[in-house]
Amino acid sequence: MLIVDVLTGGVRGGTAIMFAALGETLAERAGVVNLGTEGCMLVGALGGYAVAAETGNPWLGLLAGALAGALLGLVHAVAVVWRRADQFATGLTLMFLGLGLTSLFGAAYVGKAAPGFDPVPLPVLGDIPVIGEILFRHDPVTYLTFVAAPLLWFALNRTKAGLLVRTAGERADVLHVHGYSPGLIRTVAVTAGAALAGLGGAQLSTAYAHAWFEGMTAGRGFIAVALVIFAAWRPLWVVAGSYLFGAALAVAPALQARGQSLNQFALDALPFVITLVILAVLGRRTLRAAPEELRRVFAR
Repeated sequence: MLIVDVLTGGVRGGTAIMFAALGETLAERAGVVNLGTEGCMLVGALGGYAVAAETGNPWLGLLAGALAGALLGLVHAVAVVWRRADQFATGLTLMFLGLGLTSLFGAAYVGKAAPGFDPVPLPVLGDIPVIGEILFRHDPVTYLTFVAAPLLWFALNRTKAGLLVRTAGERADVLHVHGYSPGLIRTVAVTAGAALAGLGGAQLSTAYAHAWFEGMTAGRGFIAVALVIFAAWRPLWVVAGSYLFGAALAVAPALQARGQSLNQFALDALPFVITLVILAVLGRRTLRAAPEELRRVFAR
């Protein structure tokens, strides 16, 4: 059925977006916007695929993708947290840096084979009609997202580390009073968030596309940033948003597989149209739920 194929593709295609959006949620809850998420995903995609190709181990590739994203995120953190650079300009510059680096060093891996993650149906669960096909017949990295969002929610709302991150985004002066460094907390949050974006990029190259090609993220990083606003900075809402945008990405291949001759450019634009419509509908109402320090960034 078309709807089953679209929903199944939504889970597969939404995984990379979800990792990136969860990472951006972490950074923004600490009061920092990272428009360079697209660049972090790109370096993660190349790093993951290159290491998997050279070592023959896709798990090492996944780790390398997260590390590559973290390194690019650290550059953003140093620039905006410690050097007080403009967050939006720095993020966009970071995106172009990621695009340039991957174009330069990724040429050798275009068309090169690398081991990746194949679908592994879960016993019993994968045999459930419809639901099993949609949720439980995916690659191991996709299954990680089933626990990633609840874990981030728990970390942010039920741990001391999460309290420090939320305070950095709401009332940084309180941290000073209690002897904590808001800059250090934000740096860790942005770097960890970029690592998740890199992980999403690595999933894209080693589990979703099983290939590397220039610009393969195709705007998913920007969708992830918009999704954080759509989800009102709540990790569990990110899950629904990621699958929605993943399903939008899955519409085109599902229709093509059935011989439908629709405008390819219109189908490719569908996820971005949905993003614009949702942001326009939500407007300023959602921004009221933003962390206080983040609202100051938007106001500037």
